[in-house]
Amino acid sequence: MASLQDIRHRIKSVTSTKQITSAMNMVATSRLRHAKEAANANAPYAKKVIEVVQEVAANAGQDFSHPLLETHPEGKRLVFVVTADKGLAGAYSSNACKAAQALAEDKEDTDFFIVGRKGNVYFKNRGYHIVKSHTGISEKPQFEHARTIALELIDLFQSGAYREVQMVYTEFISAINCVPRVQRVLPLAVEAEEQGGTHAEYIYEPDAATVLGFLLPQYLYTTIYAAQLQSAASELSSRMNAMSNATDNATELIGALNLHYNKVRQAGITTELNEIVAGAEGLK
Repeated sequence: MASLQDIRHRIKSVTSTKQITSAMNMVATSRLRHAKEAANANAPYAKKVIEVVQEVAANAGQDFSHPLLETHPEGKRLVFVVTADKGLAGAYSSNACKAAQALAEDKEDTDFFIVGRKGNVYFKNRGYHIVKSHTGISEKPQFEHARTIALELIDLFQSGAYREVQMVYTEFISAINCVPRVQRVLPLAVEAEEQGGTHAEYIYEPDAATVLGFLLPQYLYTTIYAAQLQSAASELSSRMNAMSNATDNATELIGALNLHYNKVRQAGITTELNEIVAGAEGLK
């Protein structure tokens, strides 16, 4: 049976852990609000970019070609994965990694492009080939980060080494619900909007094909940035929930330890009283 001193040390240790998890929960909650606002603020812009690209594609003509639309049948598959730099975020990173790993039917035919230390460690330990990785940007992504990543993906795709680039990120649905998503980002699949309904009227200078050629890279930048914002909000919500659960568990454990401490203390007092009574009886 543990001594009273051991139980006191355990209570003190769990109390310290509870203070840490409670503080991390408050920090994650505060950061989640800003991340959620950023993701929501970017959503209309991303949606409008898609609408504009589709509208321009409808006027670019059937013969329009662009390096980002070309297919490379002989290349490998490149999987771009967005994960966390830090732990203590529940199953956020592991769920994204598992969704990405499901795309790797053949290790020799699949390479990985990783954002986040957790994803880097996950795939490196499993023997997958990582062509590029970025760290330190998972919680606070900036548009320049997305642009840099997009340009690197474009260079890799245009080299002809890869037939397609699949992106795996985590969509933020609510504070308690985040779902890994898979989306092909290269080659771009830009479908013209169906005829009918209300369409915006654009004046193209010099022509629609030239404008579309300029917009396609911008479209990719926006898509990757939106995915990073969604993943950042998902990471923080997962961390908030994990720290909240850890704090609740610590509270329950402290209560159980206090009860056990009182029982042991009472048992010790009872034993001492019995020894006193037995000693007094022996002196009669």
